[in-house]
Amino acid sequence: MSKNMINGNSRVVAIGGGHGLGRLLASFDFLEDRLTGIVATTDNGGSTGRLREETGCIAWGDLRNCLSQLTKEKDLKSLLFDYRFQQDTGSLEGHSLGNIMLLALDEISARPMETLNVFREFFNIQSKIIPMTEEPAHLAACSSDGCEVFGEVNIDAQEIIPESLQIVPQVSATKEAVNAIEEADLILMGPGSFLTSVLPPLLIPELSQAINNSRAPKVLIANMVAEDGPTGNISLKEKLVWMERQIGVSIIDAIIWPKSRVLKGEAPESLMLADLLYGGHERLHDRDKLVKAVNTVYSALINENSIQSLKAS
Repeated sequence: MSKNMINGNSRVVAIGGGHGLGRLLASFDFLEDRLTGIVATTDNGGSTGRLREETGCIAWGDLRNCLSQLTKEKDLKSLLFDYRFQQDTGSLEGHSLGNIMLLALDEISARPMETLNVFREFFNIQSKIIPMTEEPAHLAACSSDGCEVFGEVNIDAQEIIPESLQIVPQVSATKEAVNAIEEADLILMGPGSFLTSVLPPLLIPELSQAINNSRAPKVLIANMVAEDGPTGNISLKEKLVWMERQIGVSIIDAIIWPKSRVLKGEAPESLMLADLLYGGHERLHDRDKLVKAVNTVYSALINENSIQSLKAS
């Protein structure tokens, strides 16, 4: 493999949340322990939200999803971890057993990182999974009048994009996350909900500063289809401007955009179109095609070539 391609010596950090980050990590799992996922921990919906409300824990759902998608052996252990209680199971109805298992081990561990490392060993996962913070925190939508909408679920339900987002309370980044960014050869963000998956880790000052200081290329991977939330109504350029205003700097070197998705507004110069469609599943990125697209962009960026020249490739 070319030295200009991502290979076993490359250190890649992927940042985000939801199912999108898990699929991205699974696409690059050939990197093993040189792959790190930094996961948003502000989810307050579903099983995760109920556990957070009852125990005050961090959001385990997206962390569980990443572990699940990186698990190669689909055996009884993984089936149990993925099991969700069905109807007529009382207070357990709708709960993910994996979330409960993570919460239980966290009760007897010194740190959430210890809990995650135990489960990585349990499932023989070499790649690292790191929460953006080990402290419970929520996402809040704010305006000049203050923060009025709290929680990812409520923010995604808004009709317009908020003036700003904040992590409440302001928490510290996990030290392993900062170290991984400082050592990275490539930093990937997305796919996933722009406001509630991609943005939360960037709102922690230590993480945004580490990303800004890093010399590694920073690539944003777009969703296969437009979001249903408030960012679905604005253009990509508007999203980038909004992101820069939130964190104070422009950090994106390139954007990978699926050819199957209509681009609203003018295309940024740093955008590359790519075939990313997975069969007939319009919402899923094809893993092999995603790796190919990231390799193409990575090679262009480290050789200081124009992303513009890749659009027709």
